[in-house]
Amino acid sequence: MAILTDTQAMGLALDKARKGVRGANPLVGAVIVDATGQLLATGWHRGAGTPHAEADALAQARAAGIDVHGARMFVTLEPCNHTGRTGPCSVAIAEAGIAEVTYAYADTTDDAAGGAAYLRSQGIAVRGGLLEDDAYALNARWFTAATEKRPFVTAKIASSLDGYIAAADGTSQWITGEEARADGHALRARADAIMVGTGTVQADNPQLTARTGTGQLTEHQPLRVVVGENALLEGSHLARSVVEGSALHYRTHDLTSVLTDLHARGVRHLMVEGGPTLITALIRTNLVDELYWYRAPLLLGAGKPALGDLGVSSLSQAAHWHLDHLTHHPAVQILGADVRTRFVPAP
Repeated sequence: MAILTDTQAMGLALDKARKGVRGANPLVGAVIVDATGQLLATGWHRGAGTPHAEADALAQARAAGIDVHGARMFVTLEPCNHTGRTGPCSVAIAEAGIAEVTYAYADTTDDAAGGAAYLRSQGIAVRGGLLEDDAYALNARWFTAATEKRPFVTAKIASSLDGYIAAADGTSQWITGEEARADGHALRARADAIMVGTGTVQADNPQLTARTGTGQLTEHQPLRVVVGENALLEGSHLARSVVEGSALHYRTHDLTSVLTDLHARGVRHLMVEGGPTLITALIRTNLVDELYWYRAPLLLGAGKPALGDLGVSSLSQAAHWHLDHLTHHPAVQILGADVRTRFVPAP
């Protein structure tokens, strides 16, 4: 097995972290080496509800029959010290007999901080800051959302090549093909909640369910959320769901307060599917952390644009976005005849 320097071990942990998907949790990777630097096990966080990177690395070691007592762990984020969907990583590390932990970036979130202090209290040597800037860059927008106590926000747009989400006569189903729509449903299944504006409810009467490629409901269904002061059309899918208590309607335009309340309800990953008024408002207030744009090979020339007025009057004021090349998942992907592009806001 390979012998790694400390920097190489943390670099490998960062590479493993990039295998994860953005959403409710940060991208985190972990590496376990022995006292000489020999690689023993690796792990990463695969998404909400799955084992954290540290627990995954420990599980990989156990599965391989490797004794990690006295070993050293490198992890890209300070181990958490709380019980959420999974147990605290700090306790799992101590119980496994790890002797030394090096982390890249300190976890300052209210509900997860304190892992380093707990580990030190258990006699484990702890140090932080190795490749700190790289670890921060990987999760910069997630850290912003966590600090602001709001969900990580993924916005989704499906449009023609020239940026229209509906033709001049209002027809919009379907601009994109089956593969793109299936990919969008997979995004829904990963999110804690999905949000649209009242205009979308009136125009499309969506159900906002997550479905498999065969049309079946996925096991996890996101909380359905509508924002806007207009009343929902009586008899619409979401109007009935609000009455039944299985969906929420925030009759306000204060998006910050909506996101704060959703966070208090346990929503950590929010997907926004429109319409253009809602997504535009979120972009204008810097509340979109990740943008999925699906473009179909169609030219409409006129119709309903994907975005409204962003307050930009000159090129120098344009909002800049980057292709998200920081993970192992492609930022640009061909889906049938359509192209999906994943962006993150420029720092």
